[in-house]
Amino acid sequence: MKRIHTPEAPSRLPDAPPFPNPASETPAIAPPMVVVREKLKWEYKRLVQNLAKGEASGEDELNALGADGWELAAIVQDSPLVYLYFKRAKR
Repeated sequence: MKRIHTPEAPSRLPDAPPFPNPASETPAIAPPMVVVREKLKWEYKRLVQNLAKGEASGEDELNALGADGWELAAIVQDSPLVYLYFKRAKR
């Protein structure tokens, strides 16, 4: 009978390379720079609607405000009144 030579398994595994340290190997990323040439000034508009009387802004009224540059910023409800606050950059 012929004996077949099999290499012995190593007694321990070779050393693995160390895990990378993200803090030391990643370059620092600078936050974006924001340049403001002139400070915006805002103007505001408040609409008060009484829901008990059926007053509510329709799409046409809201679209007209949007076309004029007004943006809805907040809604406050004090039942039955609803306050709609709009803002736009001052012209």
